[in-house]
Amino acid sequence: MNIIESGSIEERIELLAKTIEPFADRADENDKHGKFPFENFEDLKSIGYPALTVPTKYGGAAIGLKEMLKYQELISKADGSTGLSIGWHMGIMKDMGEYNTWEEEKYAEVARDTARTGALLNNAATEPATGSPTRGGRPETTAEKNDDGWLINGRKSFTTLSPILTYFVVSASVDGTEAVADFLIRNDRDGLSVDETWDSIAMKGSGSHDIVMDNVQVDEDDLVVYRTGGQKRPAGWLLHIPACYLGIAKAARDAAVSFATEYSPNSIEGTISDLPNVKQKIGEIELAILESDHLLYSVAEKWDDADEEARLMMGPELGAVKLSVVNKAIEIVDLSMRIVGAKSLSEKSRLQRYYRDVRAGLHNPPMDDMTIVHLANQSISKFI
Repeated sequence: MNIIESGSIEERIELLAKTIEPFADRADENDKHGKFPFENFEDLKSIGYPALTVPTKYGGAAIGLKEMLKYQELISKADGSTGLSIGWHMGIMKDMGEYNTWEEEKYAEVARDTARTGALLNNAATEPATGSPTRGGRPETTAEKNDDGWLINGRKSFTTLSPILTYFVVSASVDGTEAVADFLIRNDRDGLSVDETWDSIAMKGSGSHDIVMDNVQVDEDDLVVYRTGGQKRPAGWLLHIPACYLGIAKAARDAAVSFATEYSPNSIEGTISDLPNVKQKIGEIELAILESDHLLYSVAEKWDDADEEARLMMGPELGAVKLSVVNKAIEIVDLSMRIVGAKSLSEKSRLQRYYRDVRAGLHNPPMDDMTIVHLANQSISKFI
């Protein structure tokens, strides 16, 4: 069954839930051996999931942000690496389709490929010398104009999904100018290679390796975005990040509460779920989840309903969602591990994986310090 053709959100959730049933067990195995979850993406492609955010005219479903986040949270609860990874593709395709970021013919080519074959795309923007692209560093990757189009040279780090990407959107400094441009590079271009550098203890299955471009020749129309400065507009689609870590947190909650309702040491009657101190922790977890659910999905709904002028004012609010939800997710996993105790540190416990994975959210954009400054500036501006 194809998820695009499903008639309602409830039917899509049912299909997706059935599709991702094996993901959690695979996540244990892949984490243990540092393997990329190829099977998960084949399963998602088999139901047409990568095309859900593609415009309907190109074969997608053009779903809203709130709906996308519900699916992303569900996938991430089963496997955080898979959820975060596919989230980049889903969000970027959604954003470009809504804002006509590229020339229509070029976007249509990629969108139809996604709908037809499940082709995947992600940005390749981070470099060792520049750090996070949100900090504004100029890429050391270069693009030189020639008679055949553009010659690209450089290296990008943290390129999530690199083992299976069909398309890389690579940022590069345009030779002889102050401009920075994005170039669409197919995975079969000569000179493009994946250097398997990903050795993180968190999100092991995300395949966030380096990609290397050694005299990669692309066509003239593969230059898809040309920037000469100016501030980037707010990106609602980046809420796929907190949705991912909230999913991980809910998986940790389930593991802890399940343990608490089953574990009965001989020092007490009943299970530890009857103990006041354990109930206190479970209640704190539920409060954090309730707060996170309301913040994440109310802001997503606000984004869906907002016009362009209103969206331009939502940057600090979007950052606040990411900061709050990710930090609460870390708190939830910590409380869950306190309930389970030392057993949570066993290699056999999924909680130790959740603990490692959830902390990766601190290093996804936007960074907490930038969010706090933007919130402060927004407040100050009202009195100037």
